[in-house]
Amino acid sequence: MSEYIVSARKYRPDSFESLIGQDTIARTLSNSIRRGQLAHAYLFCGPRGVGKTTTARIFAKMINCSNPGPEMEPCGQCESCVSFQEGRSYCIHELDAASNNSVEDIKALMEQVQVPPQVGKYSVYIIDEVHMLSQSAFNAFLKTLEEPPAHAIFILATTEKHKILPTILSRCQTYDFNRISIPDMVRNLRGIATKENITIDDESLHIIASKADGAMRDALTIFDQTVAFCGTEVRYEDVIRNLNVLDYEYSFRLVNHFLEGNYAGAFLIFDEILAKGFNALHFVASLSSHFRNLVVAKTGGLEPLLELPDSLKKRYAEQASRCSQHFLFEALGITTSCESGYKAAVNPRLHIEFALMKLSFITSKPAGSIPPPAAGNIPSGANNKADAPSGISPAAMSPDKPAEPAAPRRRAAKTGSALSMSALMQEKKEAAAPEEASAPAALPDDDTLRLKWKEMAATYSAKPRLASMLTSSEIQIAEENDVKQVTFTVTNEAQKQWVEEKMLRDMENKLRSLVECPRINILVAVAPDTESTEKKPYMPEEKARDLMEKSPEVRAFIADMGLDTK
Repeated sequence: MSEYIVSARKYRPDSFESLIGQDTIARTLSNSIRRGQLAHAYLFCGPRGVGKTTTARIFAKMINCSNPGPEMEPCGQCESCVSFQEGRSYCIHELDAASNNSVEDIKALMEQVQVPPQVGKYSVYIIDEVHMLSQSAFNAFLKTLEEPPAHAIFILATTEKHKILPTILSRCQTYDFNRISIPDMVRNLRGIATKENITIDDESLHIIASKADGAMRDALTIFDQTVAFCGTEVRYEDVIRNLNVLDYEYSFRLVNHFLEGNYAGAFLIFDEILAKGFNALHFVASLSSHFRNLVVAKTGGLEPLLELPDSLKKRYAEQASRCSQHFLFEALGITTSCESGYKAAVNPRLHIEFALMKLSFITSKPAGSIPPPAAGNIPSGANNKADAPSGISPAAMSPDKPAEPAAPRRRAAKTGSALSMSALMQEKKEAAAPEEASAPAALPDDDTLRLKWKEMAATYSAKPRLASMLTSSEIQIAEENDVKQVTFTVTNEAQKQWVEEKMLRDMENKLRSLVECPRINILVAVAPDTESTEKKPYMPEEKARDLMEKSPEVRAFIADMGLDTK
């Protein structure tokens, strides 16, 4: 049995041409080698699995190659290239800063830096996870990093650039590595599958690439896991089952139910998803992503934002054509609100099911939700709407009952198949119209108002502070522009501000309800300050001085005894 090598190691890039998704960095480093403009320190930073250490190794291999090609690619035949391929190179040194992060480790490295390379021009020191070095180790590293020997080049790699000291950053050329795009990962995985004689469809490759979250190494690891589960014939159903990924099909079926107003079907699909062990919050997140993809598919010019295989793009375009912009906007609002409130929900399942109901009611109500009218309420001969004159209800055409004006808008709002905000506002306006047309309620007299004021104050017994202010204050009543103005006083500005901000609206509503008149306003005034006219002594010195001023006998006694009043 031959030795198995994982894909992440077997298909690791060995040249800048085979590097995936980092074309700008590869071109910059190649040009610097071609022109002989090599810095003494480089910093490679970016997410995991995007090629930082691989790029450092390729760079170290290229600068030590004895016979580089016209594009500065390594020849692969000189001693430096062969020793690098066999893992015995003495001019390329790798240090894991996660486990060698002490001052002693850095001092040992500094002693090694002074030794010139035996093969090649440069000694390259690749320090991985450099952010793990201790503070003292960073300080010990500074001087050598700033002025290293001519044969030494440092390449620092890290996933957390913000943890690197600014003094280190200023001494390095910094290269920021990007996440690898899904199309690039799919293209690379497709090539590896061909070399390994593995049959796999585009949907499965996109699932693997999406799961990797921009890291090529993670994508290759997931690819190996999938092949171990499925064998050489990889099917989409096996991939989503192995990786525990929610199938796109569920989202397409759910949206079809929402468009039909069938919340019962949506409930059954949600129950099926939970029965398979999927996380409910992940289900809502996938639904939000589905609506986002529908918006992208429906909007022209956004095709590059839809990183999906062509077969799925066609399905999204077909379903998006049946969805209005209003539906998609409302649906995204409902799903995102459901996501944000999920963790605070007492009953998470009910929280999501209620969101599914709201999604089903965006366009229409479910069939059968409107109860049919009773047979006895429809008189004979009134089944045809055209038989009734405009403005007269069919029921009013009965020969036993005189005709009455109908209110078609009001009835439609109550029994129609769909509710809208405009219809509700129109209903409210029509309902309020007869009241506005009637004569306004008479203003209460002052005695009635004072009596009701006491009743209102009694309702605030649970707030002793406010109740005390209301009962102790003598209210002043005035009439202005057919409105009663009730003014009560408080002792200071702080009390006035508190009442106006916290309680005034509630007090006015209660008083208007008690007197059955809406034209009542409450004003808050501050009582005149009496401290300026009569200042009371508080401190012992003030009390002694006040007593001396008021009593000549006390002054004489203090003078005779020679007492100190300070």
